[in-house]
Amino acid sequence: MNAPNPTSEKTLLIFERGAPGRGSSLYPDCDVPDCAVDPVLLRSASPDLAEVSEVEAVRHYTWLSTRNFGVETGFYPLGSCTMKYNPKENEAFARLPGFAGAHPLQDPATAQGCLALMHDLADWLSRLCGMSAFSLQPAAGAHGELTGLMCIRAYHRHRGDAKRIVVLVPDSAHGTNPASAAVAGLEVREVPSGPDGMVDLDALDRLLGDDVAALMLTNPNTLGLFEKNIEAIAQKVHAAGGLLYYDGANANAILMQSRPGDMGFDVVHLNLHKTFATPHGGGGPGAGPVGVSERLVPFLPVPLVMKDAVSGQYLLDADRPLSIGPVRSFYGNFGVLVRAYAYILRNGEEGLAAVSEAAVTNASYLRERLRPAYRIAYDAPSMHEFVITGTPQKEAGCSTLDLAKRLIDYGYHPPTIYFPLVVKEALMVEPTETETRETLDAFADAMLRIAEEARTSPELLHDAPHGTPVSRLDELRAARTPVLRWKRPEG
Repeated sequence: MNAPNPTSEKTLLIFERGAPGRGSSLYPDCDVPDCAVDPVLLRSASPDLAEVSEVEAVRHYTWLSTRNFGVETGFYPLGSCTMKYNPKENEAFARLPGFAGAHPLQDPATAQGCLALMHDLADWLSRLCGMSAFSLQPAAGAHGELTGLMCIRAYHRHRGDAKRIVVLVPDSAHGTNPASAAVAGLEVREVPSGPDGMVDLDALDRLLGDDVAALMLTNPNTLGLFEKNIEAIAQKVHAAGGLLYYDGANANAILMQSRPGDMGFDVVHLNLHKTFATPHGGGGPGAGPVGVSERLVPFLPVPLVMKDAVSGQYLLDADRPLSIGPVRSFYGNFGVLVRAYAYILRNGEEGLAAVSEAAVTNASYLRERLRPAYRIAYDAPSMHEFVITGTPQKEAGCSTLDLAKRLIDYGYHPPTIYFPLVVKEALMVEPTETETRETLDAFADAMLRIAEEARTSPELLHDAPHGTPVSRLDELRAARTPVLRWKRPEG
């Protein structure tokens, strides 16, 4: 299955189109007053820009837009990132004038609706996660991790236990976990996984000591497996004087099924752009709210949105002497919070439970469809995502990268590859709850055909993708010697 190659006209860059003297429209006279400009700042020649007609420019950028791939154009099974569909009604709510036109510096008395929404959203997140309070400030998941770790460090210091500077991180963890700990000024130590893909309890015992500040964990873990020993893990960490941090990237699997607070976690961050269907990707905006248990509430960032018990008015409380201080300008990405709040209200408790049940069902179904051609990394029940390994195809001469590139020819975004690092030739797949069975079957059929191609025509995969404007890129060369600006070809 090969898509036709685009015509040479379509593949031209905008800079390579047009001709000297060609223009698109007449502009009004400049209304900026003349002023003296230092000649040193003036160009000696006009910039080498394309001179194109309006239709050329429109066709070029319209064509470019068709080359983008997103969750609205096709299936996006990107494991560990929960690329689920964002309901359009949420966009409408975020654009309501009272929300979209609010200014972060206006008097709280004039923004009561916005503050009420934030207060109610924080309450919802607290109840969903079993936490005492939430801060909505962090701008994304990794920012939430950093904020939570700063609260943990402040807690230990306040208790006179400043020697606790070690954060334990499983070997299957998201890469942001050790990075966030390092940015927070903490030392990272790796906890190995056992043969079942879970935390090795004996190894954890050996690592726990009076210098451990926290264990960072997500449940289900990055292999898509529920840590069945989570209560024992929490007990061990707490007995050693440490705290338990919940990476909420995989919370889509447990909505209204289990709560991190009930598992023993002290800190939780949530990715609203993963679990609660707000926009994801393209550099943001995002949201990574942080929730904490009662003993950590005093250390949350300021200000917190509070409700005055007497007047019923909402206010921004910055009078919190133990707080780690603000971690972001103003109060977070408010439009993203509106979208998440709308998603929660639209679903309610029953709907959120159905979300997690469908996410787990879809992942389990897709895993079984792929079982005949790919090895299952860990054969325990999977949750919202699962990891297969392309080792059979590797033995036939096709790498996991080859499989992923070939999948592009079938019209799908590839799943996460080579992660988690503990699985050789890993492919990490998360279908989410928003995909239909027909979509899952079509994706599975494509994956099975690719596995057959790897066995019978491996050269077809080595050169894939075939139907894109450019084929296989030299990623190493692009990273080491990037070309960052266009130059007109000589001659």
